[in-house]
Amino acid sequence: MTNSSWNPPQHPPAAGSPAARGRGVPGAIRRRPLPSFFLLANALSWLAWLPYILSQDGLGVWSFKFPEVLGSGQLAGVLPGAYLGPIGSAFLVTAVAEGRAGLRKWGARMWRWRAKPRWYAISLLGVPAAMFAAGIVFSDDQVSAPSMMVLAAYIPGLITQMITTGLAEEPGWRDFALPRVQRRFGPLRGSMLLGPIWAVWHFPLFFTEWGGWPEADWSRPVAFTVFCVAFNIVMTWIFNRTGESLPLAMLAHVSVNNFASVVWSEVFPTIDPNRAVVAMAAAAVVAAGVLVVVTRGRLGYPERPVDAVAVPGPGTATTRF
Repeated sequence: MTNSSWNPPQHPPAAGSPAARGRGVPGAIRRRPLPSFFLLANALSWLAWLPYILSQDGLGVWSFKFPEVLGSGQLAGVLPGAYLGPIGSAFLVTAVAEGRAGLRKWGARMWRWRAKPRWYAISLLGVPAAMFAAGIVFSDDQVSAPSMMVLAAYIPGLITQMITTGLAEEPGWRDFALPRVQRRFGPLRGSMLLGPIWAVWHFPLFFTEWGGWPEADWSRPVAFTVFCVAFNIVMTWIFNRTGESLPLAMLAHVSVNNFASVVWSEVFPTIDPNRAVVAMAAAAVVAAGVLVVVTRGRLGYPERPVDAVAVPGPGTATTRF
């Protein structure tokens, strides 16, 4: 007697298939970790920045004013969204898409301090030197010597920038996103993709004191976008040539911020803030152009990348970009 209700044996879903990756939000993150990161980084930061934008430090819709730290409300207003966005999203997406193995690889790049001295010189001295040269070009030779107070504040400012801006942003943009966009699009195209996204992430802040609101004109976000696209190419080159060292990329980034916030206004008192961003963008464009020509668009990207093999996510064989 045969059993008419017999069913064939059920096989587990193939590794890498949608069923193996799961359903819902976790499944979507596993299938598309890079777009998920971009979406979360922007959405979480913008949501956290909304009180700052609406406060007296921004549009003035809300009567509250953020407490001043080091003479500005930017630390209290900007940092929560900065930490929640890039670094928070990178951690979340890596944990969901790649598990503990991915988190270990992501975290390992944060401790790659070992590099040849010239890369520290480029990040710590070369970047401010390029900004200083741009300031001279745009200042009509009206340059002042920095005071002893400014010189004394430079190193503490750099350390502060490392644990605020550098730590908040770079584990997301460079540690998480850059290796992935390079593997998929190549170093130059990947950098050209990442740069505008990095710029757009900042856009809501142009409605606050951070972006010079309400005195800033339309040229500032445009020049800032040009700067982000060009300087991202420089940072890609440093990241690749140092074996994907996140600290060196962070130092290059915060060297710009520190020179701009601590030194610039005293050394170049005749350059207004809008023109200052144009000057910095011009310096970044020149540096990026030189690097693209000299490296033929490779930007130090190795033939076999450090992170060439994707880390398997939970229940999957590979993870996609």
